[in-house]
Amino acid sequence: MDDLLSGYAQFRENVWPERRKLFQSLARDGQKPGALVISCSDSRVDPAMVFGTGPGEMFIVRNVANLVPPYKPDGDLHGTSAALEFAVRVLQVPRIIVLGHGMCGGVHALLNGFPDAAKDFVAPWMQIAKEARSRVLACNPADPQTAAEQETVKISLANLMTFPWVAERVAEGSLRLIGGTFDIRTGILMLLGEDGAFNPA
Repeated sequence: MDDLLSGYAQFRENVWPERRKLFQSLARDGQKPGALVISCSDSRVDPAMVFGTGPGEMFIVRNVANLVPPYKPDGDLHGTSAALEFAVRVLQVPRIIVLGHGMCGGVHALLNGFPDAAKDFVAPWMQIAKEARSRVLACNPADPQTAAEQETVKISLANLMTFPWVAERVAEGSLRLIGGTFDIRTGILMLLGEDGAFNPA
């Protein structure tokens, strides 16, 4: 804990004085983020760092393998869907970015099998992306891991459209869905084009 408290001390000494007015305005006026970002929980990928944003600019949801489940309002516990509802219906974000990344452990397990220590919750969660595994195995690409990472982004984008209030806003042009992947080895952001291919931003 000492390392984290040391970081906090640096924040209070160096960052807080410079950003105090920003935080106070966010406290007073509330948040109006320009995008919802659905990203992986992987500690090596920080969406705010990738996009160069600060407090109040992005509403960020992080989970294993940046997955969006299908719309299913059944009373179960749906953390990602709850955050999506809040961002779209309450905050009225104009963009949703699904951000995958290179070397994703969840995708690796999906392709190669789950360790025993990740079978209670990770394995069932990753079944959201089981179609990604099928697609990749069917076409046998040179780099199955990267192909599957890209497919999970496409699946999440498709699942977003099963939420009626997402589909409605997309249809009326007030909400845009964007897919991308970030390679932690090269620092390159790839964006999904209308042709279904990922290209450097």
